[in-house]
Amino acid sequence: MRIMEEQTIELTATRVDEILMDCLSKEDELNEDLVIVEGVVNNFSFHSERLQEHKDEIIALLSQLPTQFQQSEGGGWSFLNACMTKDGTQWGEHRNMEHLFVLGLGIGKVRWQMPKEMWSILPGGMPYVVVLDKLG
Repeated sequence: MRIMEEQTIELTATRVDEILMDCLSKEDELNEDLVIVEGVVNNFSFHSERLQEHKDEIIALLSQLPTQFQQSEGGGWSFLNACMTKDGTQWGEHRNMEHLFVLGLGIGKVRWQMPKEMWSILPGGMPYVVVLDKLG
């Protein structure tokens, strides 16, 4: 497992997409240990070993979201607010936000706050998301 220091990793759309592409399962891996994750718009199939190799970096990226997303600080916040870092920098768009959250879901560090069937009652029809203090 790669050990990453949080300070050296910047939350960017490019880095999130690089990790996502590395973790996605390939056609010849269909019989291997896969992690299936339901996102906002898409479903994803990750190769579990590669996903675990990126675990520390995914956690470091999630920690750069606004504190409202963190379980112990804000308890979760709307998906719509995840395009900014906690220092107010826009790092990505909806597609990138979905990618970051499904990576977090895949390692057990993120949870949707309500079932997908209930999202329509939320602002913009988007889920509330929490970054868990501990791996779930």
